[in-house]
Amino acid sequence: QVQLVESGGGLVQAGGSLRLSCAASGRPLSNYNMAWFRQAPGKEREFVAGISRGGSTTDYVDFVEGRFTISRDNAKNTVYLQMNRLSPEDTADYYCAANSVLVRAAQRMDYWGKGTLVTVSS
Repeated sequence: QVQLVESGGGLVQAGGSLRLSCAASGRPLSNYNMAWFRQAPGKEREFVAGISRGGSTTDYVDFVEGRFTISRDNAKNTVYLQMNRLSPEDTADYYCAANSVLVRAAQRMDYWGKGTLVTVSS
């Protein structure tokens, strides 16, 4: 079992930045590919970014490409999501997930955190 805990969410003005963290416990984070998802009110959960076990491969959904950066520090058992140039459309609960395969499908994730809320004001 892997326990994932997100942090770093909050209220930010449009154009601002936030850095989300996802701390893992239970098993070494290096065993897993990691991903960030988000879910806005009334919408389905959607893939945002993914990173391979060693960090050499990353994947981003089109609407965050160039604004968000996913990274990881396996020594600290932590994954990050740096979010820049935020817009109100980025308002959502953000979740990190661990999986054995680097894919975008939420149903393929093995473990989930409980999420952290990001609110971007206009």
